[in-house]
Amino acid sequence: MNVQVAAVAPGAEVRPAVPSPPRERFDRPDRDTERMKLSRPVSWFLLAFGVWSWFIWITFVKNLWKDGSGLAFDDADNPTGYFWVHLTLAVVSFVLGTVVGVIGFRGVRALRRTS
Repeated sequence: MNVQVAAVAPGAEVRPAVPSPPRERFDRPDRDTERMKLSRPVSWFLLAFGVWSWFIWITFVKNLWKDGSGLAFDDADNPTGYFWVHLTLAVVSFVLGTVVGVIGFRGVRALRRTS
C-alpha cells in the first residue's frame, strides 16, 4: 500500500480541507441573462434557409417517388435501400429546415415588434 505524505515545515499550521461553497449559477449580476437577439439579416437568412430547405427537399422527394431509373424501386416496385436512405435524409432535412426557419421567423417577428 502506497501512502503519500506531504512534508510540512516544523511549527506550520495544518488546516483540514474545507469544501468551497457551491457556485452561483444564474443570479450573478455580471452575467447576461437576457434572451438572445438576432440581427435583421441573420433572421431573414434563417427564415429563407428554412423555406429553401422545404422547397428543395419536397422537390427531391417528388422526384424520388417518380424515379424510373431503378434506383429507388426494384422491378416489383418495392423500395430499395437507396430510397430509404434518401427518404431519411429528406425527413431529417425537413425537420432541421423547419427548426431553422422557425428561429428565423421568431427573429423577424421580434425585430418588427421593437421597430
